[in-house]
Amino acid sequence: MPIQEDFEKSGAWIFKWRSYLPLLMFILGIGAILDIKHSQFIKYDTIVEVICFIVSSFGIAIRALTIGHTPSGTSGRNTKSQIADKLNTTGNYSILRHPLYFGNFFIILGVVLFTRHIWVIVLYPLIFMLYYERVIFTEEAFLRKKYGEEFIAWASVTPVLFPKFSHYKKPELPFCWKKVIRHEYQTIFAFICSLFALEIFSDLIIRQRFELDPAWKIIFIASCLFYLTIRIIKKKTNLLHTPGR
Repeated sequence: MPIQEDFEKSGAWIFKWRSYLPLLMFILGIGAILDIKHSQFIKYDTIVEVICFIVSSFGIAIRALTIGHTPSGTSGRNTKSQIADKLNTTGNYSILRHPLYFGNFFIILGVVLFTRHIWVIVLYPLIFMLYYERVIFTEEAFLRKKYGEEFIAWASVTPVLFPKFSHYKKPELPFCWKKVIRHEYQTIFAFICSLFALEIFSDLIIRQRFELDPAWKIIFIASCLFYLTIRIIKKKTNLLHTPGR
């Protein structure tokens, strides 16, 4: 099989399962936490946790600002096949071609930092790039076939993952918070659950007993209520539906 077709085929398979990269990193994180007692950062436990929240929240904000300005049929959670009813070239898409993956990098980085393991932190960017390389190749092959010269003109001046702020163009559509909540409530819940699980596991390793901080209980319970509320609203009502978004 020619290398281009091989890249597209493998990229399509990874695209289908791309949402599971956080799970792979979570498993790696569990292994790293087994060695957490020897981490030099353990004495700065609370500071590290706050930094993790800030880093991941930054990634969530990037995704929110991206999705909030896009029309329906774009920037979705489709996994079975590529979907792009329109080529997004404004807003965050004017400064980089894959702003959602750029956001994903920071969301997962926050979870990775939580392990306090230097080698996991160092290896993470490499794992991320290797994982998303073919996904991006497959997506762009699809967009090039569908939009032709329009895609080439946009891609020739827009970086893949590293923002070029001088190229920023105002979004065509106003920000839609309903679309953000509808699309991103699962991302927020998965992020909280990941940190919550790592916190429990690290406490068991360090203290050899289950002793959860009250703040973590509040955060986890609040995130569960948020997830269940939004899911019910999304399934049972049209409150989060906006025409064309």
